[in-house]
Amino acid sequence: MFGYTIPLYNRMSAPDADAYRRYYCETCHQLKAGYGLVSTSAVNYDMAFNLIILSAVDGTCTDFEGTPTSLRCVLRHPGADSELFRAMAGYTVLLTKWELYDDLVDKPSVKTRFIDLVLQKAISKAEKEFPEADGTVGKGFSELRRLEQGKCTDAVLMGRTFGRYLSMPMEELTPEESREDLRELFTSLTAIVYIMDALDDIEDDYLDGTFNPFLVGRDDFVNRAQFMEKNMYSVARMVKGCVQDLQDAYSRVRPRMKALQGTADNIIYFGIPESAKNAIAGRGGAKMSVKNALDRRADRTATY
Repeated sequence: MFGYTIPLYNRMSAPDADAYRRYYCETCHQLKAGYGLVSTSAVNYDMAFNLIILSAVDGTCTDFEGTPTSLRCVLRHPGADSELFRAMAGYTVLLTKWELYDDLVDKPSVKTRFIDLVLQKAISKAEKEFPEADGTVGKGFSELRRLEQGKCTDAVLMGRTFGRYLSMPMEELTPEESREDLRELFTSLTAIVYIMDALDDIEDDYLDGTFNPFLVGRDDFVNRAQFMEKNMYSVARMVKGCVQDLQDAYSRVRPRMKALQGTADNIIYFGIPESAKNAIAGRGGAKMSVKNALDRRADRTATY
């Protein structure tokens, strides 16, 4: 798995850690059951967190038997079954579709084309099952592309703009009275993930000639270390503000959660701030991409 929305395991109780493992394993099993074994390459920590929040607010499938881990655990059937779980599996496939499209537009590669080909069956099925979500996510990527073409330098604006579109299909899966606060939660989460991703990728984007909001107008860019030395204060202030926005939004959602508060608390108050600190220090590398997940970087698989 890959992504930035992970717990800080050494600050997590055993029951909360077990609950988290059940959910991120379940995202994998739901993908396999709905879209085939190859689709499990799309499973990620960020979507597992979203499923935890939505399940806790919805109050369904918050307690199900966890899967014993093994080399073949991916072949097991889902332990939970609900409209929410099935929809989130489809949404994960659709996000992967648009991430691959974005990669193909930015910098086509043999690896990206191969992954796109392998996942076509799963993608086609998700498109048919969730056409509205597919359209909404596609609009989000189009809006992000528009900002990139305009050479936008506001990483927060870009992350939040993208996040508003990504939140729409998810908030529709929950009670109407929770939707506004969930929209802000998922929008803020996307913003901080977008910024961490941009910080992690700044050198690669410079070498590849691909867009990065931190590179616009930086004709004097040499390397990441020099960039951070010059801009540490402004970057840290930006990240701190986004993390605070996320925590404020979560504080409004938390009273509506019927379970899993301890697990979500750890991710929001410890895990994501730690991921942000690592991104600033250059110890990230958890880019939310199927292509990068297949590179098997060691720091993308959490153990505890």
